[in-house]
Amino acid sequence: MSWIIYPCIALATFFIMEGITWLTHKFVMHGFLWYLHEDHHNPNKSFFEKNDAFFIIFAVPSWLCIMLGSMQQAWWVVSIGAGIALYGFAYFLVHDVVIHQRFKLFTRSNNRYVRAIRWAHKMHHRHINKEDGESFGMLYVAKTYWNKIRRDEQIKKSHSAFAK
Repeated sequence: MSWIIYPCIALATFFIMEGITWLTHKFVMHGFLWYLHEDHHNPNKSFFEKNDAFFIIFAVPSWLCIMLGSMQQAWWVVSIGAGIALYGFAYFLVHDVVIHQRFKLFTRSNNRYVRAIRWAHKMHHRHINKEDGESFGMLYVAKTYWNKIRRDEQIKKSHSAFAK
């Protein structure tokens, strides 16, 4: 029975992490740790940013859960750590690879989800101060941004029909 419970715990943790990410991004990164996150909103030409420190900060709970859980054979704790790690990997792929293109993959994706997530993040980055932000999550895209993508598609479709 545990063979199904532990992956379910990891998967549930993965989804819960989106809410934790939203809260952490809004109240910690745009709050008392803004000095680490600020260079992400005002980028320089360097490959690395102070903001990259959050990779280590957020990896610590995952690592502790996996390490301490396995030492105590508390596999449900290991599953939580695995869910956090999976979310961290997804966050890295979406944020650093797809959105900011720090690694040149998926540069010309026309996928609806990719376009919506890029638009939501663009709207987040239009605010260069820590106040007045929007779209603090990462993997969940609010309806507002999906609607914008649909409008763009309808406009493009009507322009191409008009051109014929």
